Amino acid sequence: MPARDPAAIHHAIVSRLKMRQLALLQTIDRHRTLNRVAAEMRLSQPAITKALHEIEDIFGAALFERSSRGLKPTPAGAAVLLHAQRWLADLESTSKVLAAIDAGHGGRVRLGMTTQVPQQLLSAALKHLLGQMPRLSVFVSEGTTDQLVGRMVEHELDCAIGRSYEGDAQDIVQEPIYEQEPCLVVAARNQKRLSRGALDWGRLAQLDWILPPPNTPMRRMYNTIFVTAGVQPPLPIMETISVRSMETVLGSEPNAIAILPRDVVDELFKDGRIAPLHHRLQWTLPPVTFFCVRQLAQRPQMRGLADVLRETAKRMPHRLAG
Repeated sequence: MPARDPAAIHHAIVSRLKMRQLALLQTIDRHRTLNRVAAEMRLSQPAITKALHEIEDIFGAALFERSSRGLKPTPAGAAVLLHAQRWLADLESTSKVLAAIDAGHGGRVRLGMTTQVPQQLLSAALKHLLGQMPRLSVFVSEGTTDQLVGRMVEHELDCAIGRSYEGDAQDIVQEPIYEQEPCLVVAARNQKRLSRGALDWGRLAQLDWILPPPNTPMRRMYNTIFVTAGVQPPLPIMETISVRSMETVLGSEPNAIAILPRDVVDELFKDGRIAPLHHRLQWTLPPVTFFCVRQLAQRPQMRGLADVLRETAKRMPHRLAG
């Protein structure tokens, strides 16, 4: 297929591309065989093939490679699929915003957060959003910072509360809120026994560790701490970001240990099941950060949310300067 200039491609997209064609591309990418696509869409294979050729003509490039093993996106196809996902996500978001307005709400905010956000900060954020007049509809999702930023890039979230992010996310604004002090946490009944003696990472490595999932920034950070201390990183008994799962295992396993922010541990310690060791760690966790899609960052709702987070953090115990 001959190359076309960007202006011609832009004109073709604006004048000819239809949303159902983007949906067709996603269906082809999901199934990778035309017979499955035809079965799902209740069309003939020749009709699917013709529709795909029309889409490829709009973009001026082959979007899938055909082989005996099915269809595989070309580099151009992968780029189109990425933007198709974002465009369709924007349309879905728009439809839900309109539905929220029809229901009497002032709009819709999609908020992401890591599981280690202290309850005090979460409560302040939700109270602010739900206290808007006219009232907002709020969607909340949890995940790692990498996952949340990825969903923001894909236009599936508007803002998030996580840890500082060092990856490529030019369309995302980051505002550090405060730094959390890390602490070693165990079952409350084991606090005295495991706190004896000086801090010894070699001894601690022999315990039953609960760590973040592999290939996450926090897991790499913890591995670096062990390696710096001259100790092989331990093989964990559980890998999770869920504070509730950590609390359950810490309360039931006699040698279980994890690292959590001290302000989160203070909230959990009230239940009497887990407790921090007496050792103080000489480093800080990456700062708790407010993320916002750049095009939304100056809206009053987002500016107000960032202000509320900062003011709430100032009143929190064990807060370090952000």
